[in-house]
Amino acid sequence: MRDHEGTKLTKVFASRTRVFVSSWLIVACVTVAAQTADRTDAQSLIRLEQSWNEAFYRKDVSFLERVLADEFIATYEDGSQGDKAREISLTRDFNQQVDSANQDEFTVKLYGDTAVVWFSLHLIGPRQGQPVQVDLRYVDVFVWRANRWQCVSSHSTKVVKNQ
Repeated sequence: MRDHEGTKLTKVFASRTRVFVSSWLIVACVTVAAQTADRTDAQSLIRLEQSWNEAFYRKDVSFLERVLADEFIATYEDGSQGDKAREISLTRDFNQQVDSANQDEFTVKLYGDTAVVWFSLHLIGPRQGQPVQVDLRYVDVFVWRANRWQCVSSHSTKVVKNQ
């Protein structure tokens, strides 16, 4: 009787392991597909931006290491600048609660091996117990290298609503 129960447990465990591994592989494939997209497909850059946003909140440093060019420079909404190392550090150290992070208003322009992506990011999260929305506009510049897009520059600006 115990051998039969042990066999059932082994089968259940193996089945759950397969589901977990399959789910993980799907996520990995989508991430790789977003990074090794077609050079002439503007939608692939939108997917890349969305994957980058998701990677930030998952603290997926390996994603950033692949998508950010070594010479990457960011200009943040406060006017400060950072390089690839700072961007990775900001991702690793991020510890604020974000209830929602939605991107929209994408515009993509392709110029051969260079692309410029404009979009808006809307963040909602608590500040002193109250929900607060922060809106940002981004301009990211990508270059096509080693059969993938890499970001060389990112600029964000906080949108201030008229009161």
